[in-house]
Amino acid sequence: MPRESVGGDLISTRESFTRVWSITAVYAMLIVIAVLTLFPLIWMFSSSFRSDVEIFEYNNPVSYKTFVPDRLILQSYRNLFTLRDFQIPLRNTLIVSLSCILIGCGVNGIAGFAFAKFDFKLKRVLFALIMLSFMIPFESLAIPLYRLVSGLGWIDTFQGIVVPTIADGLAIFLFKQFFEEIPNGIIDSARIDGASTITVLLKIVVPLSVPAVITAGLVIFVTNWSAFVWPLIIAHSPPHRLIQVALTDFKLEHATLWSELFAASTISTLIPILLFLPFQRYYVAGVTSSGLKG
Repeated sequence: MPRESVGGDLISTRESFTRVWSITAVYAMLIVIAVLTLFPLIWMFSSSFRSDVEIFEYNNPVSYKTFVPDRLILQSYRNLFTLRDFQIPLRNTLIVSLSCILIGCGVNGIAGFAFAKFDFKLKRVLFALIMLSFMIPFESLAIPLYRLVSGLGWIDTFQGIVVPTIADGLAIFLFKQFFEEIPNGIIDSARIDGASTITVLLKIVVPLSVPAVITAGLVIFVTNWSAFVWPLIIAHSPPHRLIQVALTDFKLEHATLWSELFAASTISTLIPILLFLPFQRYYVAGVTSSGLKG
């Protein structure tokens, strides 16, 4: 066998060996990250089916019994809806989140379409201000926003929770980036045929932008579902309390209702996950098409 052929086979074998080890190292790292990410979720889920005594009995040292209950106890979930009225903040959060999706996608979609397809004065300046809004902590806006909402008489109301969160800079950015990918020729042809701007937006642009709409809707939903500071400030009474604020009710003056807290946290976590999974491929398509893929 020629020397060149032997040397080529050795190099090819070495490259294959290196590639296998590289792929193995990547997968090993991903498995470690997945375990670290899922560890608290699994512990939370298993603890929701235990009594408070059993939670602490197997908490230290950590063993398989830390994650596997001796027997499943559903009393914590029963207490949520029979003693704690947890269905009220759950219902309120669903109403607020879905309202923000419907109104927010409309408002932010129109703004994104304007930035993508229209030329007007101070367009770049206004869009730059929207981008800067990402960098402003919400806490710095809480006091002036509270004064504004208070002046409108919206304290402890659903509109006081929803309206200030409708405009979302990230959603506007997502819509703008996606709408810019739609050829202007399609829109110009529709206008030549006599279609108005609203008709073009609803019958041409939106059907072509399903991934962007779903992506923006998921972003808005998760933002409002996990919101804590603003609902805590603006919604004082139990009839308007949202789910993240309601989780603090399980911390009593001299004790914490751990099993009920874990049960409530499990419900709070599972709902966004169950909503996200069916739309995952649309979310990925929307993110990659909007330029957020890095």
